[in-house]
Amino acid sequence: MAFLTLNNITFAYPNGFTAVENVNMSFEKGEAVAIVGQNGAGKTTTVKLINGLLKPTEGDVVIDGWNTKDYTTAQISRKVGYVFQNPDDQIFNSTVYKEIEFGPKQQGLSPEVVKDLVLKAAELVGVTKFLEENPYDLPYSLRKMVTIAAVIAMNTDVIILDEPTAGQDYPTMIRLGEIIKHLIQQGKTVITITHDMEFVVNNFEHVIVMANKRKIADGNKRDIFWDLETLEKSMLKQPHISGLSNSLKFGNQVLTIEEMVEELKDAKKSGHVQKDNYGVVV
Repeated sequence: MAFLTLNNITFAYPNGFTAVENVNMSFEKGEAVAIVGQNGAGKTTTVKLINGLLKPTEGDVVIDGWNTKDYTTAQISRKVGYVFQNPDDQIFNSTVYKEIEFGPKQQGLSPEVVKDLVLKAAELVGVTKFLEENPYDLPYSLRKMVTIAAVIAMNTDVIILDEPTAGQDYPTMIRLGEIIKHLIQQGKTVITITHDMEFVVNNFEHVIVMANKRKIADGNKRDIFWDLETLEKSMLKQPHISGLSNSLKFGNQVLTIEEMVEELKDAKKSGHVQKDNYGVVV
């Protein structure tokens, strides 16, 4: 049985608006999963059902044998950590250290354990030298890393990242990938909502596609990003390198630059690559 399951989940707000309808998902312990789809597809509502901020109108969310309907949000927060898309919705302490230590302290851990968790999380995300700074004196990208550290320090089994690459530069996105890899090695389940298809390709094998409040596809990243019908239904685009490969009509399902280079080499050997007077492939 999967570590985390959503069984026939529907959620409707008190005004009658249905945000998620008849959704089934499963997540294994120690895997990274990306949930993709346009705004309004139901992604954020779905993950808020996972961490207990919302409770399903119909169906069940079960985490390691816990049905979220039977537990408070505070209790579920010991199993599921949630990093908000906007760090300013999450940060409320006067120093980075206090922000990161808040969650572990609420768990009643010893001061020594709390300090160890804070320092390890800060080092992992790269904010160690800012521990005595006020988070709001830091740029947006670093504030976001502070919120990620704060959730990591809580040592939950499941960590949800809502649009982690928004507002981040390339080196920080590389670090985010390293953070996800580290968490997976520690047996954490990492669920990420993102519009960044390149980030998905580089860091996730399991991809779930949502559209119109439902899950419409669930599978390996290569199958997902070369299912052009599903991408059209969800109004998503292939990663740039895949789109280029598709336009050049290469036979294999390219996802990375390295794969593209191999396709070009093969095409050149077979005489299928043509170049203009400037050496550009046409």
